[in-house]
Amino acid sequence: MEKNNSYMFVTGPKVVKTVLNETVSIEDLGGAKIHSSKSGVAHFMTNNEEETILLIKKLLSYLPSNNMEDPPVFPSPDPATRECLELNDIIPENPNKPYDILDVIYPIVDEGEFLQVMRNYAQNLVVGFARMNGHSIGIVANQPKVLAGVLDIDASIKAARFVRFCDAFNIPLVVFEDVPGFLPGTSQEHNGIIRNGAKMLYAFAEATVPKITVIIRKAYGGAYCVMNSRHMRADLVYAWPTAEIAVMGPKGAVEVIFRKEAKASDDPKKVLKDREDEYREMFSNPYRAAERGFVDDIIEPAQTRFRLIRALEMLANKKDSIPPRKHGNIPL
Repeated sequence: MEKNNSYMFVTGPKVVKTVLNETVSIEDLGGAKIHSSKSGVAHFMTNNEEETILLIKKLLSYLPSNNMEDPPVFPSPDPATRECLELNDIIPENPNKPYDILDVIYPIVDEGEFLQVMRNYAQNLVVGFARMNGHSIGIVANQPKVLAGVLDIDASIKAARFVRFCDAFNIPLVVFEDVPGFLPGTSQEHNGIIRNGAKMLYAFAEATVPKITVIIRKAYGGAYCVMNSRHMRADLVYAWPTAEIAVMGPKGAVEVIFRKEAKASDDPKKVLKDREDEYREMFSNPYRAAERGFVDDIIEPAQTRFRLIRALEMLANKKDSIPPRKHGNIPL
């Protein structure tokens, strides 16, 4: 939609005023900004017609002509073996400190080109198209700098829609995971976070294209499972050394498990701190998950581009199918 002259709604401002006695402008009811940021109806917002045409051309360059073909390949001068040394130091030492996931994505993809889809909607999750070694991929990534990258209703629907689109057009999926969980609260629960979160889970589980996950930092609880985990039929799961794979974060877990011990001690804060350090050393790392087969390999961040390209090449001839049926029963 063009920013200043595109509108979309079921009933206009006059009808809203007549029926509900609510005064609203045409822009606030169905303008491009509203549809791209609040309702999620518009996937892209542009400034003018020329920009719209260029964006459409860019989008189509990632897609095949139809669902029976593979996406087009554009040979890239960007070396497949290029290291991304800046990624070795991108994760803050403080696990609660945010960073921008785009600073992870841009160095990894071909020539730093990434076309975001639904950029202004559910910004705690990033989705979009890029290329690796000339081949189209779809990217799904938590955004730690917005709501700490948690999953909520809007983000779950956004991801499910994008995953199913990529699967329909034979576009492999790469997931960058740093998720502390689902967003808590009565609003999320009453509006069906379980039902809507299941849409994302269903989409990943049903998808038959190559699916690769890179766990960057946090991978906690049910949100870990939903973000294309091994349990959701991921083909390959890599983890950075900074990955934490657990039911919940060390602080929350310790406060539950050692609550009685801390309460009975002379220095509860010290007890909890010591136990948190022990928990983090024992469980909040990717090595235990690798031992159990939930992670295929622990990789150096700088090698992520090369490892992903090699994995995508290995999976290029993947043949998978779902049981014959009229259609699946996605939770709606």
